[in-house]
Amino acid sequence: MHREDTIKHQGLRAKLVKEVRRKGIKDEKVLAALGRVPRHLFMDSSFIRFAYQDNAFPISSGQTISQPYTVAFQTELLQAEEGMKVLEVGTGSGYQSAILLEMGLKVFSIERIRALFLESQLRLKGLGYSAHFLYGDGYEGNDSYGPYDRILVTAGASEIPPKLKNQLKIGGVLIVPVGSRGHQNMIRCVRKGTDDYEITSHGGFVFVPLLKGKTES
Repeated sequence: MHREDTIKHQGLRAKLVKEVRRKGIKDEKVLAALGRVPRHLFMDSSFIRFAYQDNAFPISSGQTISQPYTVAFQTELLQAEEGMKVLEVGTGSGYQSAILLEMGLKVFSIERIRALFLESQLRLKGLGYSAHFLYGDGYEGNDSYGPYDRILVTAGASEIPPKLKNQLKIGGVLIVPVGSRGHQNMIRCVRKGTDDYEITSHGGFVFVPLLKGKTES
């Protein structure tokens, strides 16, 4: 990588972990992963000095890198165990992918914007992370590698995408922000049976929209 992860960066990450813990994240595996992933290497150089603030920031292609607390909150809701197969919808910068990989999960990450699809692969591989990268419409998921133990959607949907529900294993968990463009509720959907889902709501968030029916070059 052309940028380093210094002692200073590691110290700033430790402070960030303390802040996220103070805001209510309790899962030690999630917090440990947050402390290991060099977030500054997932951001444009103009935002590097802000990398360890608990805020979202712009990345390329009109997208954002999520607030660390939001990343931790979604990941904690997954309640994922090492070795589980996870479909991530919306690779973006690859930061959330790295958190999941640090937790020992098998990550399949789908991205609809080709530039991000290519950039995130190079970034993650350069950092030594290994995931399965998929270019396509995240609203459709990907049947080829399913069913999944966990599915995590990193963009706001107008509904729980039906095809994603169907790609869960029995007992599997889907986390997706659902609502209007300016506000979504974090939904946890557990597949109890073939057509039986337990759905709970876990507070309000704001994500970029989950678009369906097309990809972007």
